[in-house]
Amino acid sequence: MEMQTAQPEVIVERQGAIGRLRLNRPRALNSLNLAMIRAIDAALTEFERDPAIAAVLVTGEGDRGLCAGGDIRMIYESGRERPEEGAQFWREEFLVNSRIAAYGKPYVAIMDGIVMGGGVGISSHGSHRIVTERTRFAMPETGIGYFTDVGATWLLPRAPGEFGTYLGLTGRDVDAAAAIYARLADSFVPSEKIDELLGDLGRLSPSATAGNVSAAIRAVSSEPPASALLEHIALIDRCFGFDTVEEIFAALEEDGSDFARETLALLKTRSAISLKLTLSLLRAGRESTTLNACLEREYAGCVAMLSNPDFYEGVRAAVIDKDRNPKWSVGLEAVTLQMLARFGRYNGAPLFAGG
Repeated sequence: MEMQTAQPEVIVERQGAIGRLRLNRPRALNSLNLAMIRAIDAALTEFERDPAIAAVLVTGEGDRGLCAGGDIRMIYESGRERPEEGAQFWREEFLVNSRIAAYGKPYVAIMDGIVMGGGVGISSHGSHRIVTERTRFAMPETGIGYFTDVGATWLLPRAPGEFGTYLGLTGRDVDAAAAIYARLADSFVPSEKIDELLGDLGRLSPSATAGNVSAAIRAVSSEPPASALLEHIALIDRCFGFDTVEEIFAALEEDGSDFARETLALLKTRSAISLKLTLSLLRAGRESTTLNACLEREYAGCVAMLSNPDFYEGVRAAVIDKDRNPKWSVGLEAVTLQMLARFGRYNGAPLFAGG
């Protein structure tokens, strides 16, 4: 009997003038581990140097999504005894996020199905970001005692109004129209036309430009279905425009609408440390002039997270035991500036030269 060779976790291939990256851990919703990050980085180097490659395309195998995030179970299991493993994963992941944002060729991400956390990092920094009617987009980190990372503290503050603040604090998953409104995606392509788009991209010549890639996407794109969430933009902008979580809570309580009450109830299930840290980083990101400055700040927070009990409790409740009932270490009123300050201290080597 002939033995079947297992496929790699990132399938790297050429489709005409397109360099394809196919994330291939479908049973884990294509969650990223360090080996996958390194494979993506090596492929980006290969494709960038190859004159026969006009653009890069990233997709997820399976029918559930592009990528559900980083391999948080690995960090949970190694964090206390081998914190260097989690730190190394985040370091290399963030460097790839930065590289995608500055990539010298068109970078096309098919954001079909679930796109969360680390999946946002390998898609929303790209030049051509495509969503479908199946897209469920989120930065859900406050629900696991963590905070928005992978450069989201750069991306979310650049959404219109306070929509990015809302997404970062609530961790709510949103649809295609909301992702496009937030400037986290560019084009809506019905899932039934994805194969047609892949074929059109594969027929591009090696001399194809970003404009040619955009034209191929426009040919199969359309308006996304309306998003019910966007009906509440005025309320979101009004209630999430404050610089403290307490003021946001008070504004939602004062509004009193069904949406405000539901949003406040959701926020109260999140880690208080995560809420305050995320808001602080989002406000700092709003004032930043580069993505790399935000990634550097996030990395310091990541390293400190490895000693944060809320992180382990949040992952336990969401991923390990799956009881969805985390017991956070402190309430909102007990989170002090001194507690938050440790997430900004890091004495190791910077991610970027001069960082």
